[in-house]
Amino acid sequence: MTAPDSDPAPVRVLLVDDQPIVGQTVRAMLADEPDVAFEFCPDPAAALDAAAVFRPTVVLQDLVMPDVDGLLLVKFFRANPATRDVPLVVLSSKEEPVIKARAFALGANDYMVKLPDRLEVIARVKYHSRGYTALLERNEAYRQLAESQRELAAELRQAARYVRSLLPPKLTTGPVRTDWRFVPSTQLAGDMFGHHWLDPDHLAVFLLDVSGHGVGSALLAVSVGNLLMAKSLPDTDLRDAAAVVSRLNDSFPMDRQDGKYFTIWYGVYRPTDRTLTFCNAGHPPALLWSAGQVEQLVADGPAAGMMPGMPYENKTVPVPSGARLVVFSDGVFEIDIVEKRQMWPFEDFITFLGGLMGQDDMLDRQLAHSRALAGAETLDDDFSMLEAWFPPSEAAGAERKETPPGERGA
Repeated sequence: MTAPDSDPAPVRVLLVDDQPIVGQTVRAMLADEPDVAFEFCPDPAAALDAAAVFRPTVVLQDLVMPDVDGLLLVKFFRANPATRDVPLVVLSSKEEPVIKARAFALGANDYMVKLPDRLEVIARVKYHSRGYTALLERNEAYRQLAESQRELAAELRQAARYVRSLLPPKLTTGPVRTDWRFVPSTQLAGDMFGHHWLDPDHLAVFLLDVSGHGVGSALLAVSVGNLLMAKSLPDTDLRDAAAVVSRLNDSFPMDRQDGKYFTIWYGVYRPTDRTLTFCNAGHPPALLWSAGQVEQLVADGPAAGMMPGMPYENKTVPVPSGARLVVFSDGVFEIDIVEKRQMWPFEDFITFLGGLMGQDDMLDRQLAHSRALAGAETLDDDFSMLEAWFPPSEAAGAERKETPPGERGA
């Protein structure tokens, strides 16, 4: 539907009637109304063409005319996309309930016995025109909203592709093997993760989650992730997990990031002594699996950006041969279970994921389960999981010919 052209007269009345005297009478009734434009069409066969040119906000139409039945013309007006929603007031020489009912059934908006008092005619055409104008404005607002939503969706898809392009290549050889899954939500929630060798004996692993959704959250996540991946965090020993988190906390205060903060789990693994030193700023604890046992790597600390100057502490754990580390965002487990209408308890998530750890298809099975609980393919929050496998020492320095655990799929 297209709104009428700009015109000083917001009320545009088209009269379709074969009697010139009726046309003259209605024209005279409306002559003193500065906000009303009037057009008379004496030929019912030309009514639709006249409407296409004049673009009325209300149509007055006689029901008894030669050549074209008035009720049929009502049907034509409603079938024509250009006039489908234009208010239609039918005119009749007398009150006929049966004819009136048929006219309304075909789509007429009002019925007048012609010709009523001038004040009634003016009141009705203005009333119906206001309703039609409001409909046009509402439809235009919806159109603009739909267009902005399409543009936003396109921007989010582009941002998601960019975030994915920054995620690290999976490690398939050496003392650590990695795998990951990243499935952005429809609004892109600001997850970012990575791993990189700081030197031959220190592998950094991190996963962060920015508050909020949308491009703004994604941009902050990318900014933080790029600093870490490029090893360009100033005056900071990147092998010191607590120092890294403290520097990020001071570098990205939420009052300078549009109120956004982020949680982050940052760890550094040393193959020579098989130890993992980590720090946590408000993030869900990572899980370390070994020989069927699961340990939550818990470290207390507020989210980064909320409290500048806040001290953070390191924790160190041994990493047994063959162990697996899983770091994840809260989008993996903060799921409203569609069948129960309640949030998936964190303890139930830990139990479920713990039962999967050590299996080659753990990431895919967790993703499938999260989707099943939510009853949707796309979750309300980003789904991010990073898995690291620490093979036995004798296999760490050799190339594995077979596919390492967790390397199936992407």
